[in-house]
Amino acid sequence: MRISSARRVVASFWLMMLMTGPAAAQTYPAKPVRVIVPFPPAGAADIVARAITQEMSKAWGAQVVVDNRAGAGGLIGAEQAARAAPDGYTLLFASASPMTVNPHLTAKPPYHPLKDFTPIILIGFSPNVLVVHPSLPVQSVKALIALAKARPGQLNYASNGVGTLSHLAAELIKFQAGINMVHVPYKGGAPAAVDLLAGQVQLSFISAPAVMPHVKSGRLRALAVTNAKRSQLLPGLPTVAESGLPGYESEGWHGLCGPARLPPAIADVLYREIAAALRIPDVASLLANGGAEPVGMPPAAFVTLIRNDIARWAKVIKATHIKPD
Repeated sequence: MRISSARRVVASFWLMMLMTGPAAAQTYPAKPVRVIVPFPPAGAADIVARAITQEMSKAWGAQVVVDNRAGAGGLIGAEQAARAAPDGYTLLFASASPMTVNPHLTAKPPYHPLKDFTPIILIGFSPNVLVVHPSLPVQSVKALIALAKARPGQLNYASNGVGTLSHLAAELIKFQAGINMVHVPYKGGAPAAVDLLAGQVQLSFISAPAVMPHVKSGRLRALAVTNAKRSQLLPGLPTVAESGLPGYESEGWHGLCGPARLPPAIADVLYREIAAALRIPDVASLLANGGAEPVGMPPAAFVTLIRNDIARWAKVIKATHIKPD
């Protein structure tokens, strides 16, 4: 029986992968590793990525560099990583927005979050905090929902922009609680926070490091964190779910992915190295500066998390008719 040329190519490819995967892992990394961060420098994702890559460089004695490729809500950098060679030398510092939200907001997504990537490890969760201006007479999520029902369309909430997690976190509350609040999008978290502090808008969802100084000073009031469980960074603050809206969950996260068809042996090297780094107290401290709490979730569970987030945000985006700017 003759094998077609196409089938011979496929067979040769997988034979090569089986033969070179373990050998490649033994010498990996043999040259600098590039980690694409699809956001600008100095942001939360960049801070966390640099903490991890710095530790990888120390452990390997090899250069691991951060390459900031911002634009289109993370789509540009993520697309570059998806198209890279699957050899472990170009990786994506992945996060919730470009992997599970933004593909729903473009007519022709440039990549599929699972088919075009190899999830390696979920590095950590990054909670947002539901905060209100002190002029708003509420002390809990339950009270906020009651006020929104009593004053439909009169409460304004700020977000970092259309399709960001700060936007979807509010839309999820609206969807689950059956309330009507007005969305006021900004071009980033900084201008949104400025207007919230000035009382131009009544509430927002802001990352923990950015908001807690204002909470401590009394300029803002924190009601809850958006994670499924209480945050390690803010253990005294309840979740939205336990303080008035059961089942609510909006988790920001950071992880590492490679292109599709990354050899399993190399993916395993990366997983083990980063998981070990997350157990170092100094690394955990650096992650906290970026608003992240270390997790070290293995690949199979990470895939499940991405798949569940894709389904969750697809439902919310469809139900609330969110459109990109």
